[in-house]
Amino acid sequence: MTLAAATELATATNEHLASISNTLVYSSMAVYTLAFFAYIAEWLFGSRSKVGRTAAALTEAKAGGRGAGPAVTVKQNGGTAVLERPQVVVRSTAGARDVPDGPGAHGGDEQGDMYGRIAISLTVLAFLVELAGVVARAASVQRAPWGNMYEFNITFSTVAVGVYLGLLALRKNVRWLGLFLITTVLLDLGLAVTVLYTASDQLVPALHSYWLYIHVSTAIFCGAVFYVGAVATILYLFKDAYENKLATGGKPGRFANSVLDRLPASASLDKFAYRVNAAVFPLWTFTIIAGAIWAGDAWGRYWGWDPKETWSFITWVAYACYLHARATAGWKGRKAAYLALIAFGCWLFNYYGVNIFVTGKHSYAGV
Repeated sequence: MTLAAATELATATNEHLASISNTLVYSSMAVYTLAFFAYIAEWLFGSRSKVGRTAAALTEAKAGGRGAGPAVTVKQNGGTAVLERPQVVVRSTAGARDVPDGPGAHGGDEQGDMYGRIAISLTVLAFLVELAGVVARAASVQRAPWGNMYEFNITFSTVAVGVYLGLLALRKNVRWLGLFLITTVLLDLGLAVTVLYTASDQLVPALHSYWLYIHVSTAIFCGAVFYVGAVATILYLFKDAYENKLATGGKPGRFANSVLDRLPASASLDKFAYRVNAAVFPLWTFTIIAGAIWAGDAWGRYWGWDPKETWSFITWVAYACYLHARATAGWKGRKAAYLALIAFGCWLFNYYGVNIFVTGKHSYAGV
């Protein structure tokens, strides 16, 4: 076989692997869609008779005044002793109500739980299919599968689902994330295969470095974890508004009673979002440092205030302010949540806006 023929065969094989990757990504979208409907079924068919814990807790606390509940009677030697119930804390010093977590999307019954388990199984299957698509994309050009926006998107969504499944594997009660996560993953993949799709190709010279594996992979992982934290933060805002309405004697609609009361308490959601963001922040710091080192190797300078570098730093500052406000100023609740969402908005603009709309040395969007 001649060299030209061998080269042509290799190119054909690469195109074949790229086609397989596309098929796998589309297949994963189909399975994610099935998982989406299973999550919907979990919410719809889960028992609604076991929800109402938030309303019950706030009603009981409100009925007892600013702490005291109904008296408790205890029979003693034929007589009756009347004791006061221990104080019930309605709102702690941190501003979080002492209310229980909801029973989850399944509503605490077997039928809802069955649909939830089906949804998780389909999510695992879709994750594995999408992961295979990412690997096939990498094999088609024999490099890391994040050389353009399309590849970054499919890898990002894979990692985000992987983070969710990893939390479940660690026996963390995060099944309430499933529906909201899969919905946005489907939107992300839809954007990837329509607007951002780029044919499999080789990298520009500046990206030929082992730092591509280190710097970009950590950026993708950090973004996926920040995303999970942002979803929890948004749900916190809805749940906190729901609890506020109940605490002031309001009557939320049927949808709010059915959905929001199944979520964890607002204090639990706030704490979860904080822990997620705090855990990944050091890795985001390393990501920026690794990028600076790579820039020194590729362009002869460590920092040049390129738009991508600038917005990466702005994102770092925003998350640092969020963590600092919580740790020193005692910010919790809605103020901290708004700051966290601003920080994630900076990350999103750095991801989409800078790559697509701004010209710079990091303009590798391919669209």
